[in-house]
Amino acid sequence: MTAHPCLADVARRAGVSTATASRVLSGRGPSSAASRDAVRRAAADLGYVPHPVARRLAHRSGTRIVFAVRDARADILRDPFVTRAAAAISAATEPEGLGTALLRLPLSASAELDRLAADRSVAALVLAGHDRTLMAGLPAALRDRTAVIGAGGSDVDSAAGVGALLHHLYGSGRRRIALIAGPRWLAASRAPLTAYTRLIRATGLPERVVHGDFTTVRGRSAAREILRRWPDTDAIATVSDATALGVLQALAADGLRVPHDVAVTGFDDSPLAEAVHPGLSTATHPVELIAVSAVRAALGAPSPGRLFPSRPVLRTSCGGAP
Repeated sequence: MTAHPCLADVARRAGVSTATASRVLSGRGPSSAASRDAVRRAAADLGYVPHPVARRLAHRSGTRIVFAVRDARADILRDPFVTRAAAAISAATEPEGLGTALLRLPLSASAELDRLAADRSVAALVLAGHDRTLMAGLPAALRDRTAVIGAGGSDVDSAAGVGALLHHLYGSGRRRIALIAGPRWLAASRAPLTAYTRLIRATGLPERVVHGDFTTVRGRSAAREILRRWPDTDAIATVSDATALGVLQALAADGLRVPHDVAVTGFDDSPLAEAVHPGLSTATHPVELIAVSAVRAALGAPSPGRLFPSRPVLRTSCGGAP
């Protein structure tokens, strides 16, 4: 038995489902007299103390967390960032009897948000891919139980991470640095672009920006676009490891050596960053911590907005490691 028993431990001890144990201990929903007695005895025997989130849920309706990702891509729910965040949310809330639903929202999401606001099974909403327009139109019934991942919410200090990689590129002698930025509509795209613009203005380097969508396919096409527009480019920085992988593929197909001809950097420090050849220089992105912080905020637990640090991880692709 764990040192700090959770709701699932109580349910097993009582011989009931986690949902039943949650109803008994929260005082919400139907349960038999036998179940109530068994759950209360099990809780007392185990010394169970409800998690802060669970105590707050006792005063809320709803049985599930909705993790909604707003994006134009039909396959966005298979994105590694999304799957990692969803798994972290589920692991953090399942022991307290909450399910997790994963939902893609179109860029115009007002109808879908209205449906979520009217759905009594929704305890809280975690949003990714938001912008000011989306947040301004958020239904009133969702506002006190919604948290966002990205600019303005629980997020990573991407400006620091990307900025450190850009300064490393400049410090190593690169003078024609291009950036594959995030989508224009996405609020979280602003911070890395701002870091790039600051370096360009401070050093007088030529500005070379194209926009991507965090996919390998777009990384390949964006790299070719950069080399077509600016054939003397000596470094390509990106805001996702998946995009950087596409850049590496395009450069290899064109016979360009990394980092000798063109240096490349990513962002996320995903497992593929170390697995590819050459090893991809990138920056850390604590997706799981960000997701858990967001869901706790959405549920009303004390969780002030945090900017999680992002640090460079230098590997061969920018000449930072052997």
